[in-house]
Amino acid sequence: MSHRRYAVVGTGVRSHMYIHAITDTYADVAVLAAICEPNPVRAQYAVDLVTASGAAAPVVYAPDDLEEMIRIERIDRVIVCARDDLHAELIVRSLDAGADVVVEKPLTIDGPSAAAIEDAIDRTGREVVITFNYRYSPRNSALRQVIQDGAIGQVTSIDFQWVLDTKHGADYFRRWHREKEHSGGLLVHKASHHFDLVNWWIRSTPRRVYASGGLRFYGADNAAARGIQGRPARGTHDGADAFELDLRHDERLKALYLDAEQHDGYLRDRDVFSGGITIEDNLALVVDYASGATLSYSLNAHAPWEGYRVAVNGTLGRAELEVVERGAVLEDEGLHPVLDPSAVDAGSSGSLRPEGERLLVQRHWEAAFEVPIENRAGGHGGGDAILLADVFEGPGEDPLARPADWRDGVQSIAVGIAGNRSLATGLPVLVADLGIRFLEADPAAALA
Repeated sequence: MSHRRYAVVGTGVRSHMYIHAITDTYADVAVLAAICEPNPVRAQYAVDLVTASGAAAPVVYAPDDLEEMIRIERIDRVIVCARDDLHAELIVRSLDAGADVVVEKPLTIDGPSAAAIEDAIDRTGREVVITFNYRYSPRNSALRQVIQDGAIGQVTSIDFQWVLDTKHGADYFRRWHREKEHSGGLLVHKASHHFDLVNWWIRSTPRRVYASGGLRFYGADNAAARGIQGRPARGTHDGADAFELDLRHDERLKALYLDAEQHDGYLRDRDVFSGGITIEDNLALVVDYASGATLSYSLNAHAPWEGYRVAVNGTLGRAELEVVERGAVLEDEGLHPVLDPSAVDAGSSGSLRPEGERLLVQRHWEAAFEVPIENRAGGHGGGDAILLADVFEGPGEDPLARPADWRDGVQSIAVGIAGNRSLATGLPVLVADLGIRFLEADPAAALA
């Protein structure tokens, strides 16, 4: 079998999953021919990852030379792992230069750039694959199977609560995600995962969105209101507290960001209680679907534990999925958050909220029963391995329809984009009014 030639654009942490996959598991069908990265330190880190595997070093290009890279290196597929607001331009340029695209979520962050991607796909006839790894997590696949099998009948409503803790949630307020112009806010960057799950679980399309929320915990004004003053501008310093990130304590973060910041000025460890934050940390939405179902969604980014709860109501009963990914954020020696949820032992304050997952189904006039969730080794309960196989070997027959394309990407960000517009106007927003032709289609055309 011939090798498909890949290029990775953007070599931050997320790109490493693809680099390892190309140079290891899928080395017989893929080769990483080029890297496109403006920061020389991060570019060299990626090159070293490749050569450490025994593969030939990829050629490094600057973003301005993307088209030249695709032509000279004969690139078949570009994997986009750059900052969210750069996705659309990189996708369109790659398509026009003759390469297909694999892109990390979100597809992009606003309506005009989504429309530009749609136009480029129509113009070139090329493929855009979006990697929604949450679909592949066994617990989420199990809920899809329950709904698909008709166990709870026709879905009437969904209650979805997602909580990010003061380790993971706070991190969005340290890095570039804190600026809505770069990330679209948590409604786009983070919640596009969640909205895609709902779209996919119930096999329908969002039609109207109403949102409420704001920045109520992080940021300078909230800190001042609670008497928090005199904080350092960044977390990398002796005596950093639990809300600060000291990059010296993580070898990879130090190499990718602290050692690289001299080249681009990007600070990975900004204080979560500083000014300049333009995204929200508390959000609530009501979303109406073409099928007639209604989604009630909430996100909190400063909880003491992390996980999510989903309840799907149907004409025959109810399914409930509860996931605790970290039962508590504890401090190690009073300075640094515990990084590994497994480090929270049974005698800790997290013992009443053990990490785990449970899917219950209860039909009308029947006792509840638990649906087994079959996890495997690897990220997301083994789901990442299945996702990567679909990306590099091509999706086979999947009764759960987990592989996603640009249409799924548009449907997922449509909720967040409409939500951001609703936050700005105080009014409900029709998804069909976002200026993307695909979203103006017949409401009966539900997702498969």
